[in-house]
Amino acid sequence: MSFVLVSFHAHPDDEALLTAGTLARAAAEGHRVVLVTATDGEAGLTSPDLAAAGALGTRRRAELAAAAAALGVARVVHLGLPDSGFGGSATGDPRAFSALDPAQAAEPLVEVLREEGAHVLTTYDPSGGYGHPDHKQVHAVGAVAARLAGTPSVLQATVPRDLLVRGARLARAARLLDASTLARLGDAYCGRDEITHRVDVSAYTAAKRAALQAHASQAVADGGTRTLRLLLGLPGWLFDRVLRYEWYVDPAGRPGRVDDVFAAVR
Repeated sequence: MSFVLVSFHAHPDDEALLTAGTLARAAAEGHRVVLVTATDGEAGLTSPDLAAAGALGTRRRAELAAAAAALGVARVVHLGLPDSGFGGSATGDPRAFSALDPAQAAEPLVEVLREEGAHVLTTYDPSGGYGHPDHKQVHAVGAVAARLAGTPSVLQATVPRDLLVRGARLARAARLLDASTLARLGDAYCGRDEITHRVDVSAYTAAKRAALQAHASQAVADGGTRTLRLLLGLPGWLFDRVLRYEWYVDPAGRPGRVDDVFAAVR
């Protein structure tokens, strides 16, 4: 039996970082995969040259299309809400995605879920991973939308905090990570005991690398740590080892290590 998986993200490139292997695996196994992004990521960090060229949101939409094709995604939906930015790039726009009432922001996602007859919706953990306001809003909006649309299963994409901190310390020791980024990870994402799904995507790391490579504008910037650049700089064997699993929390499930994102609806 085939199912419909809708994956909801804040910005182009988030899908590649957190869920690319899962999406590629689901598509390869014959399921319908739909990708929804709240914003076009126009407030994201990038190189001065790309920033000066303008229309970053348009560029990132094109990058998302290339990433989706690499993963076998059947449909991409852009909600087109304003990007909130984060830290030094925060826009302060009162119309930005993170500033909206979750019930209001959920309306277009509800339409997609109903139209597709979605069985599973992926969102983010309550902390929004590393605390980006748009990521926190994805968690809130996704929960509302799933309830209104009657979507039976919601899975919150995350990373085991201890694993992330361990890798970050190694990157810091190699001077690949700045101290402020490492400090933020102490309460980011989820504890291992909260995670219910560990999805084996080892057969799809090539597709994940292709999706990450598609987001070229997010691998370059003069300041700060670029996660994309760090990951793409790994040797192939290490990339495959580091990114062989993706993790989720089912708020309705018991902690475990389920390897199937459709387990709850089979």
